[in-house]
Amino acid sequence: MWYRLFKYVLIGPVLRVLGRPTIEGAEHIPTSGPVILAGNHLAAVDSFFLVLMVRRRITFVAKREYFTGTGIKGRFLRWFFTASGQVPIDRGGADAAASALRAARDILESGGVWGIYPEGTRSPDGRLYRGKTGVMRVALATGAPVVPVVVRGTDTVNPPGTRAWRPGRVRITICPPVDLSRQHGGLGPTDGSPHPARSATDELMRVLHRHSGQEYVEMYAADYKRSDRVTTPPEQ
Repeated sequence: MWYRLFKYVLIGPVLRVLGRPTIEGAEHIPTSGPVILAGNHLAAVDSFFLVLMVRRRITFVAKREYFTGTGIKGRFLRWFFTASGQVPIDRGGADAAASALRAARDILESGGVWGIYPEGTRSPDGRLYRGKTGVMRVALATGAPVVPVVVRGTDTVNPPGTRAWRPGRVRITICPPVDLSRQHGGLGPTDGSPHPARSATDELMRVLHRHSGQEYVEMYAADYKRSDRVTTPPEQ
């Protein structure tokens, strides 16, 4: 109930006015059964526009802290992230990545839609960064199709580093599923080899690069953010 209320009544209409969103290629998303939507990540509102414009319910994973806050703010965040289709995971421990992948497999095994950003974090500068292999590990283990999603314009509606929302134009492009026929069989549920997942991830990022027009960086976004903090001198 909360998901539909969020999508159609409380926040969806505001997003339509601010972002004037459009979507093309929606026919590439199966109408039923498990599917992975893997996209570029420009702004915090990417997920909200995807939820608004995709007909099927999308489930994301989010850090558990969003669901455990206290007071009015804590209750609001818990409601907000639950309503927007996110499930909590522990991202602070050594098993954080495994926890996220287990949650993703649960979503897919129930026939749901898992939304994921292969870069692992928002782009720090609008460029497209190297993808992490988790999404393809799950895809190869479950057989779920991977549908690339390109979002443009969300960084205008919600500029990174600010809480401001501004008028803009959001465009969503749904691409045909990634062909995983060459990788299937090379990474089963108990096979730890990273190579098929790495090559499949690289192919996914090539599709996102081609359709987004973003400059591609052969580096993880999180590593870039850390190096930028180290090399940027403090303001005087």
